Amino acid sequence: MKQRGFTIVELMISLFVGAFILAGVMFTYVAMKTTTKDTLEIGDLQESGRLAMDILRRDIELAGFWGTFSQSPNEANVLAPALPSPDCSAGENNASFPVASSSNFRFVYGEQTNGANVLGCISDSISNSDVIQLKGVAGNDSTGQSTGTNQYYFVVNPNSISVISGTGAVVAIPPGSSLWAYNHHAYYIANDSYTVNGRSLTVPTLMRKRLTAKGITTETIMEGVENIRFLYGMDFNGDNRVDTYKTVSQMSASDWEQQSGVILTVQMFILVRSMDIDRDMKSESRTYTLGGSGQNARDLTFNDQYRRMLFVSTVRLDNGGNDRWQW
Repeated sequence: MKQRGFTIVELMISLFVGAFILAGVMFTYVAMKTTTKDTLEIGDLQESGRLAMDILRRDIELAGFWGTFSQSPNEANVLAPALPSPDCSAGENNASFPVASSSNFRFVYGEQTNGANVLGCISDSISNSDVIQLKGVAGNDSTGQSTGTNQYYFVVNPNSISVISGTGAVVAIPPGSSLWAYNHHAYYIANDSYTVNGRSLTVPTLMRKRLTAKGITTETIMEGVENIRFLYGMDFNGDNRVDTYKTVSQMSASDWEQQSGVILTVQMFILVRSMDIDRDMKSESRTYTLGGSGQNARDLTFNDQYRRMLFVSTVRLDNGGNDRWQW
């Protein structure tokens, strides 16, 4: 029986068709790999932004909440230990605990960083970002529960507050009083070093200074947060509505002390950045506006291969503009 092989033309056609199919498979694989990588990076940015926003939102909502205490804290009605050294403080009556002053105790305060020392306790903040300082008790009554050994607590009745340190056990308190964990936090952005895939990277990070019974401590909250900004919604006529939003540079001492008006809301702008560059992204100029308008706008322009996402939210202080504390 006579046998025949393939001709050169047939082989060339077969190779061409095979190469065409292989190229299609490779193109699909590369496209799917890129899409999956982009989806994962976007998911990481969304998760980081939401977590950072949730942490800040909860603290802002509870700022100025003093449990069952029915007055504004001052040196006369708050029995407190010595202030930590160093403390996170700036301006009148803005220490961890109320001091003798004609000014109201500041439970919300902010500054714009310039690379120098901020609040007397932050020396590593990046420039052109914001710091926000928040004070208040946690939202749950701790009466009858074990206390933390490194946590300050407020023993509260309607007319006075006594500040104590937790013991690790249940604390006995006088009849008619309640026990609340006290929080004094300051949030800011600093650069930190991480190792990713064997490479050392410098990553902007949301940090927090926290008051403890042993002094001010530093905590890492969320990696990849590149910049934060806060606008403060002021009510000056007492109608429980925001009259104007102010940046930290526009806020006056009386605004922080809430003498002529109250802070009803805080608008948050959080810019989140990927940990490492995305080599598949085109390097081009991108601008992000973190609130404000005109000369008060904060426009940040980048020309690199980092993926970024901007988050915006407005948080109402639960106790802003009210005649009594809310919980």
